[in-house]
Amino acid sequence: MTSIIAGLQGQPPEGHPNGYPFVAGRNNIIACAKHFVGDGGTYRGINEGNTILSYEDLERIHMVPFLDCISQGISTIMASYSSWNGHQLHAHHFLLTEVLKDKLGFQGVVLSDWEALNRLSNPRGSNYRYCISAAVMVGLKHEQFVDDLMLLVESGEITMARIDDAVERILRVKFVAGLFEYPFADRSLLDLVGCKLHRELACEAVRKSLVLLKNGKDPKKPFLPLHKNAKKILVTGTHADDLGYQCGGWTITWYGGSGNITIGTTILDAIKNAVGGETEVIHEKYPSPDTLAGQDFSYAIVAVGEDPYAEFTGDNSELLIPFNGADVISSVADRIPTLVILISGRPLVLEAWLLEKIDAFVAAWLPGTEGAGIVDVIFGDYEFKGKLPVTWFKKVEQLPMNSGDNSYDPLFPFGFGLTYNEEKSLD
Repeated sequence: MTSIIAGLQGQPPEGHPNGYPFVAGRNNIIACAKHFVGDGGTYRGINEGNTILSYEDLERIHMVPFLDCISQGISTIMASYSSWNGHQLHAHHFLLTEVLKDKLGFQGVVLSDWEALNRLSNPRGSNYRYCISAAVMVGLKHEQFVDDLMLLVESGEITMARIDDAVERILRVKFVAGLFEYPFADRSLLDLVGCKLHRELACEAVRKSLVLLKNGKDPKKPFLPLHKNAKKILVTGTHADDLGYQCGGWTITWYGGSGNITIGTTILDAIKNAVGGETEVIHEKYPSPDTLAGQDFSYAIVAVGEDPYAEFTGDNSELLIPFNGADVISSVADRIPTLVILISGRPLVLEAWLLEKIDAFVAAWLPGTEGAGIVDVIFGDYEFKGKLPVTWFKKVEQLPMNSGDNSYDPLFPFGFGLTYNEEKSLD
């Protein structure tokens, strides 16, 4: 996390006061560490849920990354939607004031999450004045916020010290960021957005994040890398030619979308660019029985996965491959040697019978706009480097599932990932 902060804000000089925000110059931007604190430990992983832990465990497990951020001069920290032992973080005086500000010495701005203020009353926003008094953070009702805040200060329910603290922190970050000297964006930097260098870096990130989970039905006969000069190949599946699906949520809109939502390269585009001039590429989103039965394909590439989601819109108790993905894989693999590329933000159910049918399986996660990064690796121009950052379960009933559990019985264990070198060494 701290390397991201340095990339955004710049590296603080030696001796920079701990806890004070730092922004190196106009080519840097304010960073935000979120969500304070315990957001990743909610009961059963429920979004905006409740983290049930002792303070000692909260500090030992969830607070450590924020200590690193503060030492790197993080400018803002966002409070979590979630609760700690039933008490919502946005109204948690002990954690936000006594711990974050006083004990940890954070001198930047404490931010609220989107409309989090409204969540402090039930129904949401029904007692807006109480919400303001509990958090002193603004929501969308700016005019009402000002009116109610003034009344709460005049009545003494909110002290001037709380107002002064908030204003001091906001001004401190603005001064550090140079907003008073340069209040507007530097438009000379616009050409950097989406530039070739940045897209190449994004492509590199895709190549390094891919995880090879199966390569050949016989370990001594690896299926990958694929041959670029094959006579005819089939490219199919809902995610083979869809930038929106590659990008996932939080892209253009809150929970993302499908189709050509931005500039980029789909998996299909990249395959067409990579194969030899004599190779025929047949693309069907859902392959017809006639296509599968009537043509002599060298191999098939099936790209399936999730539709975009964000936060609770992605809550899913079944974790099956959407859009009949398993059926598409099965129908293709019954006829043609098949590579499956899964586009998803998390492991999905991959039943043993289906895994046995296919020849190779790659977890590509959410590669974003640069689908060429996937194609670079499956054709052997680059090596597989990725390892599983989580355990891949056999069935959802096993969840939650962690490496080291007494009943640990994964489909693929935490840290698993094949490489071409490992596969070839078996020859």
